[in-house]
Amino acid sequence: MNTASKKVINGWAMYDWANSVYNLVITTTFFPIYFLAVTDEHLTFLGMKFLNSSLYSYATAVAFLIVAFTSPILSSIADTRGSKKNFLKFFTTLGSLSCCALYFFDHDHLGIGVLAFILATIGYCGGLVFYNSFLPEIAAPEDRDAVSARGYSMGYIGSVILQVIGFLLVLILPRFGSGDLLPVKLTFFLVGVWWLGFAQITFRTLPDSTATRAGHKGNAIKDGFTELRKVFTQVKQMPVLKRFLRGFFFYSMGVQTIMLAATVFGSKVLNLPSTNLIVTIVIIQVVAIPGAWIIAKLSGKYGNLRVLIGVILLWMVVCYAGYMMKTATHFYMLATLVGLIMGGIQSLSRSTYAKLMPETTDTASFFSYYDVTEKISIVIGMFTFAYIEDLTEDIHNSVLALGVFFLIGLAWTYSALKKQKQLV
Repeated sequence: MNTASKKVINGWAMYDWANSVYNLVITTTFFPIYFLAVTDEHLTFLGMKFLNSSLYSYATAVAFLIVAFTSPILSSIADTRGSKKNFLKFFTTLGSLSCCALYFFDHDHLGIGVLAFILATIGYCGGLVFYNSFLPEIAAPEDRDAVSARGYSMGYIGSVILQVIGFLLVLILPRFGSGDLLPVKLTFFLVGVWWLGFAQITFRTLPDSTATRAGHKGNAIKDGFTELRKVFTQVKQMPVLKRFLRGFFFYSMGVQTIMLAATVFGSKVLNLPSTNLIVTIVIIQVVAIPGAWIIAKLSGKYGNLRVLIGVILLWMVVCYAGYMMKTATHFYMLATLVGLIMGGIQSLSRSTYAKLMPETTDTASFFSYYDVTEKISIVIGMFTFAYIEDLTEDIHNSVLALGVFFLIGLAWTYSALKKQKQLV
């Protein structure tokens, strides 16, 4: 196949620009800081007692669990009925409007905050299934690393711009008597507007997908499970892909949990001011832009799996350093390293899967399988992180436990590399 036109590639990458503001502004910086600020450290929700930081982790895990169970059905339906773009529009609308609803979250409306956050996460994750599934349709195998990296880079640039806007609102508006909460609430609202607005470029540019099955007289849910079972059967017969996905499952537990919990860690353990945390996260995103491109270039020279192994080793260093962390200086140094390898491992994992998967028209079903693997790993990672903190009342122990996931992921990724060499 040939890679699509520059217009289509840029239009596809613009969705990263659109939705990455959720990932940075909501899950990584403003929302976790705001959540800890407006809630009591010990609170009751749905009749159960939680630490506020562990409730945040549990809410994240619940959202990803819902996505993990629903996306296989939806993506399989999208493949068989040629409606990938429609599902992308639906989840974009759900996520963006939920971000806007966070404007109404405060100390007296905990339920609104938790529900809107869960729905926004579902919108973000659900949309990614269909967004990612367009990659093998618009890029030839030899171009997928670069196209994938372009999407992540666009996402980092766009999210940093809105992050800076939110940061300026936090600095400026209180001087005019707006209070400390209004700037953050406005930032939540702007995330939804930005996401939905820029996504329109993607919707206008991406081609309509073609149904892989005529008729569609059967039950949609049954068809969805049938498609998922077909993907599972194919993956079992592909030894390299099977081993890679097992490795991806375990190292994603560590990567995604660290990214989702880093701000909570800095705020709770080191008592860093909110402004310092926001600036640090911006720096991480800026560093991640060249990091994604550097790792893409290295993969072209040394191979995807070899580079992934090296990056996983660096993430293990991050876990140990996080466990030993005592000062703000250590946090800033470690944040720089995380930035360099954060975008790279996500981008390279996505393009590696796109390279290893078979030539097929059922791209949404295959990327749903990939997405479910990642989302279940996040559920386990976040539940483990929260449970260990609740059990030991020391978040350092939660960070150290993530190193075990990286170690298992390293072993499976190395196994995939060995099998790949045997088959060449």
